[in-house]
Order: sequence, then C-alpha cells, then structure tokens
Amino acid sequence: MSAYVISDVVPQDEEAWKAYVRLAPATIEKYGGRYLARGGPVRTMEGNWSPRLIVLVEFPDRAAVEAWYASPQYAEALAFRSKALSRNLICVDGVGTHGSTRVETLPGTAR
Repeated sequence: MSAYVISDVVPQDEEAWKAYVRLAPATIEKYGGRYLARGGPVRTMEGNWSPRLIVLVEFPDRAAVEAWYASPQYAEALAFRSKALSRNLICVDGVGTHGSTRVETLPGTAR
C-alpha cells in the first residue's frame, strides 16, 4: 500500500535552500518515491490552515518512507534543513485497493 509524505514548508535561507533542493530529490527517487506536488499555488478551502508551500511525495509503502528518512543519502540533505527551511512533515498510509484503510470512528476512541 502506498504511503505519502506531506510537507508544509517555509523556506528560510536561500543558499541552504538551494543545497537542500539539489540533494533531496535524488534521495526520494532512490527509495522509490515520486513527487505528486512540489510547490504551486495553495488555496485554503476550509479552516485557517495557510501553508506557503506544500510538497506531496508518494512512496511504495511506509517501510520505504522510513528507509528514505533514515538513509545516509537523505542525511546529507538534512544537514541543510534547519537553516534552509522550517516545516511540518507527516507520513500517512494510502488506501489499499480493497479500501482497507477506513475512518469509521474518531481516532483514539473505542471501536
């Protein structure tokens, strides 16, 4: 089942940003990831979330995400991250071909 990394990014330092952007894409590709969205206009449809830049990456599964994030290749890009950008980063599993992931109850409540 695919897993998705969603990143809400605020660029900070231009030179560090360029270094991070130069390094990160090859690491994503190496672990089977592909960009589905990489910047572009964001329109808030509901609520008060106002992200500046959204990056959405699809990986084959959560194991690939974990391997990518912990990899020595991505560590090189991460060395620039704190100066290059601030972000919120999450991973969420996709829905399997048989609809195996469902939200039927509120998270944290009894089933």
